[in-house]
Amino acid sequence: MNRSLFSRRETPDEVPSIITDQLRGRTVRIFALVGEAMTEATLALLASDRELAKSVVRQDDEIDRLVKSLIRDVETMLMAPVAPSVEDRQQLLTLLRILPEIERNGDLAEHIARRAARGLGAEMSPRSRGLVERMGEVCTSIWRAATDAILDGESTTTSDIETIDDEIDELHVALTAELVSGSMSLPVAVEVAMTARFYERFGDHCVNLARRRVSAPSA
Repeated sequence: MNRSLFSRRETPDEVPSIITDQLRGRTVRIFALVGEAMTEATLALLASDRELAKSVVRQDDEIDRLVKSLIRDVETMLMAPVAPSVEDRQQLLTLLRILPEIERNGDLAEHIARRAARGLGAEMSPRSRGLVERMGEVCTSIWRAATDAILDGESTTTSDIETIDDEIDELHVALTAELVSGSMSLPVAVEVAMTARFYERFGDHCVNLARRRVSAPSA
């Protein structure tokens, strides 16, 4: 049976976890902001929307702030004079393991947004734009799958998420072929190659998150 990050044993004498109440909402908020950032970064890139791109860059500062604050609070809970229960401790340690991965995905969306703010989208070839658009869609899907699996205990398996990541890798290969075709100037091709790499790494981090969930101690 799959369990979410904040799941509890269903026993008659179960006492609701204060840790669950305090941390779940904040964690959900961070996941939501990262997913929103990736969607909007892709939209800004393709629409050459510099204002939206700048908004995504600012949003990454908020993600970083929330992650750092949550990490500090989790560490404080782990070192509290009254030790958390074994189950709560396992959940806190799992959260510490996944938060840096979540923050890195926020950074990747921010990197894409910075290139959108510089007008890269308008200089891309039609085929590269189509491939990037699809990469953004798949990244949104894989992030949603990872979020559901980790926070809600959905039945999505690591292999399911790896399958979605395989499509991102295939799109990356196709985009690389487009870049070497000479359809764009060298400076633009270099920037598009870096952007494609950001999408690919986003998918890789989602796979890592799923694997961390599986390898975490069972609650």
